[in-house]
Amino acid sequence: MDEGDRKRERNAVMMLGVVVERRPLDHPWQRWRWRAVSVIPGAAPVAGWRELRRDGERVEFHAATLPLTIHRTETEAYKYNLSGRPAVYVVMRETEDPEFPWQPAELSASPWDAQAHGEISEDRVEAVPMPEPVIAWVKDFVDRHHVDRPFLKRRRKGRDKGAHEAADFVPVGRREER
Repeated sequence: MDEGDRKRERNAVMMLGVVVERRPLDHPWQRWRWRAVSVIPGAAPVAGWRELRRDGERVEFHAATLPLTIHRTETEAYKYNLSGRPAVYVVMRETEDPEFPWQPAELSASPWDAQAHGEISEDRVEAVPMPEPVIAWVKDFVDRHHVDRPFLKRRRKGRDKGAHEAADFVPVGRREER
């Protein structure tokens, strides 16, 4: 990929199958616990829920195949995600279906997006382990697009400006030029 192609590549997409587990609960108000447990790279699209594994009453389903889209402007978040225990964040949305009350709705590789989504919606966001092929794909994308930007604390310049004049900002630590 040459420099021009790299600049034109704004995002990349990988399709991932989402595995949802249904586990029995010993609770008077809730019979089942539904949660995303893993993702499958390159999974085929599914129509409806497909049972993958059963262990007594505990069942794992291939519930959906969704796009994981990564953006070149969010490489700092992906880099942070890769530095610890890499995760794919699955947004689970409540449905009206009594048989499958939670549906995978979105995927993200950004812990910051996942946190923000969890704070502003009634959806559940669950972190599942990022498989090795997805780690390699995200790392390659970050290596191609990440640009370190130093953090500059800024302070206002021009305390003597009038009420209708725009204030300028200058990085702290540098001399103001007059």
